[in-house]
Amino acid sequence: MSDQFDPGISSSPRLLCRQASLAVLVCFHLLTVSPVFAGAQNKPPVPTHSEQTAQAETIESLRLRIATHISQPRFAAAQWGIKIVSLDTGKLIFEHNPQKYFSPASNAKLYTAALALERLGTDYRIKTSLYSTSRPNASGTLKADLIVYGRGDPTMAARLNGGDYFKGLEPLITQLVNAGVRRIEGDLVGDESYFAGPPFGSGWEWDDLQAYYGAEASALTVNDNAIDVFVKPAERIGMPCKITTGPMTSYVTFINRTQTAARGSDTAVTVYRPVGENHVFVTGRVAIDSANGYYTALAVHNPAGLFVSTLKDAMAARGISVTGRTRVIDWKYREVTPINFDKLIELGSVESMPLGEIIRETLKPSQNLYAQLLLLQVGAKQGMGVGGQGSVKEPATLTPNPQPPTPVTYSTTEEAGVASMNDFLETVGVKKGDVLLEEGSGLSRRDVITPQATVSLLSYVNRSRWADTFRNALPIAGVDGTLQNRMKGTAAAGNVRAKTGSLRYVYTLSGYVATSAGEHLAFSIMLNNYYNAERSAALRDPQAAGRPQPAPRDDLDAIAIMLAGFTGRSQ
Repeated sequence: MSDQFDPGISSSPRLLCRQASLAVLVCFHLLTVSPVFAGAQNKPPVPTHSEQTAQAETIESLRLRIATHISQPRFAAAQWGIKIVSLDTGKLIFEHNPQKYFSPASNAKLYTAALALERLGTDYRIKTSLYSTSRPNASGTLKADLIVYGRGDPTMAARLNGGDYFKGLEPLITQLVNAGVRRIEGDLVGDESYFAGPPFGSGWEWDDLQAYYGAEASALTVNDNAIDVFVKPAERIGMPCKITTGPMTSYVTFINRTQTAARGSDTAVTVYRPVGENHVFVTGRVAIDSANGYYTALAVHNPAGLFVSTLKDAMAARGISVTGRTRVIDWKYREVTPINFDKLIELGSVESMPLGEIIRETLKPSQNLYAQLLLLQVGAKQGMGVGGQGSVKEPATLTPNPQPPTPVTYSTTEEAGVASMNDFLETVGVKKGDVLLEEGSGLSRRDVITPQATVSLLSYVNRSRWADTFRNALPIAGVDGTLQNRMKGTAAAGNVRAKTGSLRYVYTLSGYVATSAGEHLAFSIMLNNYYNAERSAALRDPQAAGRPQPAPRDDLDAIAIMLAGFTGRSQ
């Protein structure tokens, strides 16, 4: 489970829990720093409000408030890791277990995004090419296969094109039209061999791979390598429900074992796609009077096949027919049959949006697929002799490697990307071994980092030439991304820019905040191995709920709110 399991959307009970949490913090603050509660027998003169504030707002009092918050009994079995520093003075604000390992969840994306910006640059674009061994004749017929050669562009997606499933492919089709192609008497071939290695990130678990947030990575990616599935009631009780997809596709086969239930029935639907298959079993029921039915986003197997299938449908809508079949070529095929660009004609190509914008579309919604593709993009550019790529000779017109090629041979592009990450972190000043990432998204439970390393990274980013691009790509508290519905109505709203992260029992928040005094801070807050039995019981049975318990993300937010409202300074 990644951020998508806890996307930051507050229901009314959660909002009440958040208010209760903040009320508790206010009580702690008053008991800790207010002189009103001390010396009841021999009261000294009551300080003015400004004097109280001056006494309260010190680094020491802030540290005490944070320490009090994380020392609550309900965290006894959990582990906190925190590091907060001033970007203005370099001074330490607070730390707790700063050099211990923590599971970062999607905080890992901070590292991947910084690596991509450092190695590739904000203006870098990803190219997708249309190749063939010949040109179309005078009547527009291409008597050869058409090869779509992908290099990992993630942006041909409905969510980036107004919800239109086919619009992201339109520029490719326009290139075909401009090349004079009206009919293809050959196969439509999706070549995804630019990346070598399995389609899953190292350490991804099987029960994540059906969900959209566990979508397979491919050099040919379309609509986030997932399809939307809608289950609606039929016209009569007892009939199978209606299943539709977005886009409509024959690439995935559905086995419908659902039933339309009586009015007022609860909707209960299960969608199961076995790993490595595109046969989907849908079971359960939907009430006949259900207005919304059931919806899920389902990752597909072999997304390069979905790419060429969707492209073929879009081409047909533009009047371009394909008489052959659709098929996919991967890196294992290219190990024995290398692609020879010298014998191919590029009929057209398209480029992605600039990398700076891709970073924004990765960090704000916490998009796992995009993060993994960014790591692979760096690996493909930096690594030499990766799998089948050792024999791939790219055309000279492509952007040259920004770094000298390394003589090291890697078995996968991911491995090359991780090696580049480790080299980058050395230049950042992160202690060797403080960051152990195996993939780019944070979905792996084997990833571990330290709060110290994350703050070192954030401090480096703050000094980098692409600092503004990185900051602007982070979710903003109370405004957008995975922080859209968090910290609203507090000093942190519109102020905190941070990356969220969540797996089961893992909650993280790292980024930047400006204090009320105008001091700029970098922080990393990690809570691992946390389970609140009272909260879980209340969620299962609200009627039996006792005192409201805050959501784990509210416990992290409470610290960010303290920082945003702090009126003291580190000097």
